[in-house]
Amino acid sequence: MRQRLGEQHGGRCVCQFGSDLHLRSGRGHNMCRWFCGVLAKMYRPNRTRIGRWRLVVLTAGICAAQNLALAAPPDTLKVAIVTFLSGPAAAAFGTHARNAAMLVVDQINAGAVPAPYDQPGIAGAKFEAVFIDESGGATRQVTEFRNLVQRQNVDVVLGYVSSGDCLAIAPIAEELKTLLIAANCGTSRLFEEDRYRYVFRTIHHSVPDNIAVARYVHERFPAARRIAGINQNYAWGRDSWAEFVAALGQLQGDIEIVDEQWPKLFAGQFGAEISSLLVKQPDVIHSSMWGADLEAFISQAAGRGLFARSQVVLSAGGHILPRVSARLPDGTIIGDRGATGEFIEPGLLGDWYVAAYQGRFEETPIDISFAQALLGLKAAYEKAWRVNGAFPSTDQVISAFEYLSFPSPGGQVHMSLGDGHQAIAQTAVGRSRDDPELGKVTVTDIRYYSARCVNPLSSMSGRDWIGSGFPDAQCD
Repeated sequence: MRQRLGEQHGGRCVCQFGSDLHLRSGRGHNMCRWFCGVLAKMYRPNRTRIGRWRLVVLTAGICAAQNLALAAPPDTLKVAIVTFLSGPAAAAFGTHARNAAMLVVDQINAGAVPAPYDQPGIAGAKFEAVFIDESGGATRQVTEFRNLVQRQNVDVVLGYVSSGDCLAIAPIAEELKTLLIAANCGTSRLFEEDRYRYVFRTIHHSVPDNIAVARYVHERFPAARRIAGINQNYAWGRDSWAEFVAALGQLQGDIEIVDEQWPKLFAGQFGAEISSLLVKQPDVIHSSMWGADLEAFISQAAGRGLFARSQVVLSAGGHILPRVSARLPDGTIIGDRGATGEFIEPGLLGDWYVAAYQGRFEETPIDISFAQALLGLKAAYEKAWRVNGAFPSTDQVISAFEYLSFPSPGGQVHMSLGDGHQAIAQTAVGRSRDDPELGKVTVTDIRYYSARCVNPLSSMSGRDWIGSGFPDAQCD
C-alpha cells in the first residue's frame, strides 16, 4: 500500500492511500500529519466502495470544520516597535514616536480611527505592541531583531529612526523571513541599492526631502550661489547633502560649494564647524541634522549670529520646533519627513490624529511616521484578508502591500518605488516664526510639494533622476 502522510502540495495537505483513494484536506498545518495518520488506520485496500465513500464524506466534514477554524484570526498580532527610548535622540524624537505608536495601537484596537480604519483591530486580531529601545548602534539592533523573532516570536517588526540601523536590519529580516516595516529611517540607499521581499518603508526617503527644500530655496532665493553644509557624518547626512547640492545645482544653475562640515553623530559641540561657516559666509547653509545634535547646533549657531549672516535650511527640522522655542531665529527654512507636525493639513485623518494625540499627551504631535506605518500595516493586512477570505499569511500580506495606496494624516501614501516596497507622498517646506501668543515656534509661508513633484520615477534612482533634470516631474 502506498501511503503519503501529510505532504504539503501547493499549501494543501494531501493524504494518498493505494491507487484509488486520494483525499485532500483543507489548508492544514499541525493537524495535517495527525489527520492523515488517522485516515491511514481507517483505510484498507479491500474496503468496499461504500466504505471508502463514507471515508470521503468524513474527510470533507473534518476539512470544512478545519477551514472554518483557520479562517478565524488569531487573538493578537504581535508587533515589535523600535525607536529611541534612551540616549540623545529619545527626548527630541524617540519619545514622540513611541507615544504615537501607543496611541494608534490603542485607537485601532478600539475601532476609534476614522474610515477606512474604523473596524477594530487588524484583520480581526488585536495589536499586541512590544516596545524596544533603538539605542546602542547597528550591531546591538541586529542582535535585538534576532531575539524578537526567534525568542519573542513577534509577527512583525516596525520602526527604526537611524538610517544605519535600517541598512543593517533589512538583510536580517530577509534571512529570517520576517516582515519589517521601516517607519522613519530616510536613506535612499535602502531600496536603491538592494531589493527586498520582506521589507517595506511606509515613508518617503531623503531624496524628496532635499529636492523639496532645494525647490523652496530656488523659489524664494533665486540669486543664492554660495552654498555650505553641516551634516552628521553617516548615511543620512552624507546622502542628504549630496541630494540637496545636486537638486539645487539643477534648479539654480552654477553654484559654489564653499564649505562642507561633517561632525560625528551625537557630537553635541559644533564650535569649530560654526567658526568655519562664519568665515566662509555662504548664502545658504544646509543641514539634515536631527535630535539633540540639531538642538545643540541651533543654540550654539544662533548665539554666534550664524543665522543672521546666512539663510539656514533645516531639511528635517520640523520635529524640534516644540523644543527650541525662541532660540530658533525667525525665517529659518524648515523641511520635515512629509506633511507632518506643523504641516499636517486639515482633514478627517489629520484632525483625528492631532486631536487624539493632544488629548492624550497634552502636546502637539511632531511626527506621523510611526502612525503612518501602523495604518499602512493595517491596510495591507485587511486587503489581504478581503482577497483571501481568511486571516492572511505573511506572503499574502506582502502581495497586498506591494503597490498599495492608503490614506494617512499626512495625505495619500503610494507604495510606488522599490518594486512596490517604497512609499512616496507629498511633503512640505516653510519658514519658522516664533509666536509668543501660542508660546511656540510655528511655520509660515508653507509650500506643499506633491509626491510626483519631488519623488523619482520608479525606473530611476533618486540621484539619476535629479541629474537628468527631474524628467516627468509633476509640480503645481
